[in-house]
Amino acid sequence: MDRELALEIVRVTESAALASAQWMGRGLKNEADHAATTAMRAMFDSVNMKGTVVIGEGELDEAPMLYIGEELGTGNGPDVDIAVDPLEGTNIVAKGHPNAMAVIAIADRGSLLHAPDMYMEKLVVGKAAAGKVSLLDPIEKIMDIVAEANNKRMQDLTVIIQERPRHEELVQRVREKGARVKLFGDGDVGAAIAAATPHTGIDLFVGTGGAPEGVISAAAIKCLDGDMQARLVPDNEAERNRCVSMGLEDPMQLLHLDDLVRGDDAIFAATGVSSGELLEGVRFLSGDQVETDSLVMRAKTKTIRSIKAQHHLDHKPNLVME
Repeated sequence: MDRELALEIVRVTESAALASAQWMGRGLKNEADHAATTAMRAMFDSVNMKGTVVIGEGELDEAPMLYIGEELGTGNGPDVDIAVDPLEGTNIVAKGHPNAMAVIAIADRGSLLHAPDMYMEKLVVGKAAAGKVSLLDPIEKIMDIVAEANNKRMQDLTVIIQERPRHEELVQRVREKGARVKLFGDGDVGAAIAAATPHTGIDLFVGTGGAPEGVISAAAIKCLDGDMQARLVPDNEAERNRCVSMGLEDPMQLLHLDDLVRGDDAIFAATGVSSGELLEGVRFLSGDQVETDSLVMRAKTKTIRSIKAQHHLDHKPNLVME
């Protein structure tokens, strides 16, 4: 995979972030999502690659979202898989809350998990606990292992969990074990990355969320030398059959990091839409000037770049909200 793709992909996430940020706090999540998707698709068309979306918003013939099977790029250059979420946190943007991002993961063709848009159970830890935990174990055992690996007392351990009714029992068990719980509303890519990043103070990410976000997170975790395990959670027979048709003989099999992102290379890119623990949000300055904060990582080299950019909206008329 060409290393130049790393910076090209950041241009794509920047475009999506710039377009969607103009809907911040307006209570219109669909409009924000549409703006991000439209801008992302247009910028992808300028990138020299033969890209195919392998996990995204489903398989649709015509849709505003970037759908599974959609081909992106100029058609010239490397063949790559794409996992994408043009706006990770549509509700976040609608409500003006923190931690919304535009995110993309790419890898060589055949490297990213090909799965339907459905729920996925996930577990993420940092480098110290990598290879030591199993999603199949009780949460109490996982916490013991992570606390020991991170050299922390149980009362100093922090577990990040999405605030949803389906996680109420999990939250209770973590608290009864004696650890701290950090709840978040939307945006589980950022939460997963936080669990693999030492300076955040978050030790463990667990819970059930979207499969596209899971694959995107896995690319970032591979870049960070962390560890991730997952299991798809089919709701019905139709979803199970779709998993099988996409190559997963056992839809409920335990997926390790190398199952989610095969090989030693992947690129992850994100641009903040609203400010959070990982990135600053889009900042609108005077004179149609806008600043963005982005992160791009490559698994093969372990290079992590932080990119702050200044944009002039009067030179990007396609990103001006009508």
